[in-house]
Amino acid sequence: MNSVIAFIIIFGALVFFHELGHFVFAKRAGILCREFAIGMGPKILAFKKNETQYTLRLLPIGGYVRMAGEDAEMLELKPGFRAGLILGENEKVKKVILNNKDRYPDLRVVEVADADLDKELYIKGYEEGEETLQTFTLSEKAVFIEDGVETQIAPWDRQFNSKKLYQRFLTIFAGPAMNFVLAFVVLAVLAMLAGVPNEEPILGDVIEGDPASEAGLQQGDVVTSIAGKEITTWTDLTDIISDSPGEELTVDVVRGGQPLSFEVTPRVEVYENGDEEIRQGIMGVYNDLIESPSIFQSIAYGAERTYEFTVLIFDLLGQLVTGQFSIDALAGPVGIYKNTEQVAAAGVYQLMQWGAVLSINLGIMNLLPLPALDGGRLLFFGVEALRGKPIDRQKEGMVHFVGFALLMLLMIVVTWNDIQRYFL
Repeated sequence: MNSVIAFIIIFGALVFFHELGHFVFAKRAGILCREFAIGMGPKILAFKKNETQYTLRLLPIGGYVRMAGEDAEMLELKPGFRAGLILGENEKVKKVILNNKDRYPDLRVVEVADADLDKELYIKGYEEGEETLQTFTLSEKAVFIEDGVETQIAPWDRQFNSKKLYQRFLTIFAGPAMNFVLAFVVLAVLAMLAGVPNEEPILGDVIEGDPASEAGLQQGDVVTSIAGKEITTWTDLTDIISDSPGEELTVDVVRGGQPLSFEVTPRVEVYENGDEEIRQGIMGVYNDLIESPSIFQSIAYGAERTYEFTVLIFDLLGQLVTGQFSIDALAGPVGIYKNTEQVAAAGVYQLMQWGAVLSINLGIMNLLPLPALDGGRLLFFGVEALRGKPIDRQKEGMVHFVGFALLMLLMIVVTWNDIQRYFL
């Protein structure tokens, strides 16, 4: 149950902040946001505030902000339609009733002759019993009501595609960007709570039973040299140890002001990198922690770790593209859940760091220039900037549709691999 709760909280936070980035910049640009959804599929919970419906959906595989104009607007009034109109105090139409008109008193029922719901915002038609063509002006926030469901109209200046290129770019880019911001904040807070690793070569926790402990090294020892090579930073120490699996090394330290020497043989740890087998040395020590870092140290740590994880993920992506990793190395929702389960058992700090890594991962994946992803849409904006005009919306929509279908196929394959790996 703890693992399920941890997974829901982490996944929900990642999707929420990603979509929040889209949502905030869309609202700043004046775009009508019809829905802010976490999850996909059937609704579990829904409520409406102002112009936007907020929904929680059943399947934890993403989320979305439905902006007016991204897809073709479904509201239309064709000539010959009979519509009931409710006017406001300013004599502008505030409600258009499409059916079940007998439920609404004081309607003005018209037979539509012409209508413009985007730019001019009018309905022309003949009232019952009248032969004179009348023109009714629509309020910019007028709603259509069909089967009791209200849908607000979207004037052209409230639609996504009416906005300037930079506004559309920022609206789409803000989603992935928010994932990097979230990771940075989480890692900075983690530094404040758990401490900041000290870059000086001072030993922190020494793992019982590992080579360092067996050789007699202790917490607080200051390492000055290894195998005759001067050590000034923690990175110097880890580089030498990692490159010396199974080799006996002389480790010189200062303990309580006294110089001491120990013979340490790093144990060999083997892992696979594609078809290549990698051997590295492990001594079994952690670096010392600054337990009460300043806010500036915490911020610097958050930025540094965000950068390091970003570089690492890009490196792994490069290995995947070049064939050093197979598709079997990818993890879907099932794999992420199982990994979250293992990390949750290690403690809340490890869970926070795992959430930050997943947030960076989500941000990078969405920035890839692939159809149906945010990066694919940004790529189309780049082409539009070069051409001086947008690509035909139907052609772009078809590209995104095909891309989405392929991504769903990949998701099915990865999920099946996860199920086989963990349950079969």
